[in-house]
Amino acid sequence: MTNDGDDGARVLDDPVGESLRGRHAGLGRRRGRAATYLPEVAGFSAVPADADAADWADLARLLGRDAFADMFGCTAAPPPDWEPVFVLEGRQMVWPAGARPGATRAAVGTETVELGAADVPEMLDLVARTRPGPFRPRTRELGTYLGIRGGGGLVAMAGERLRPPGWTELSAVCTDPGARGRGYAAHLLDALVARVLERGERPFLHVAEENTAAIALYERLGFTGRKHVTFRGFRTP
Repeated sequence: MTNDGDDGARVLDDPVGESLRGRHAGLGRRRGRAATYLPEVAGFSAVPADADAADWADLARLLGRDAFADMFGCTAAPPPDWEPVFVLEGRQMVWPAGARPGATRAAVGTETVELGAADVPEMLDLVARTRPGPFRPRTRELGTYLGIRGGGGLVAMAGERLRPPGWTELSAVCTDPGARGRGYAAHLLDALVARVLERGERPFLHVAEENTAAIALYERLGFTGRKHVTFRGFRTP
């Protein structure tokens, strides 16, 4: 499944590498053709699709010995002495060109707030309770994160992560189990989609194939599938 045309979506084949070569260069490290985020920001790493032994050696030097390498959707195969850690089948979804976000309704009295450095402990706590995916102490520096508070605490969140040219990935979509069913996730995603479109960019996101409820939500909001992605993690020699 690949849904492209002439919409500039080819950069989404390597969203980690494209981000680290561009807008996230200051949040990562590079050596030759290998790149990785600073460990407190994210665990994602990238090498080219045609990576050779030298590229993998450069990435190993960046990460260190016996270190975890989250290769995201990288299709290059590492050397045999890189230990496999996980494989997860997923889907990359994009916002259609020219589409506008709808008006979703959250619970009455819902207030959306922009989350900052002071909110990181609450953000990490919410992530620990809901497990939406990788999130570290400085992940919020990748883009804008929005949240909803209830009962004196943070109960829902979503934000921006990878930033390849012309695109912004939406991520960390999560709602506390006690606050689900109130439309919070859709409300936050619509707000983020509007912000991304206002910048002249297009939103995209990734989701595990087994998460059928999330896929249904994203399709209802307007996202369409672009391609299948296999997420893989390895441990360096």
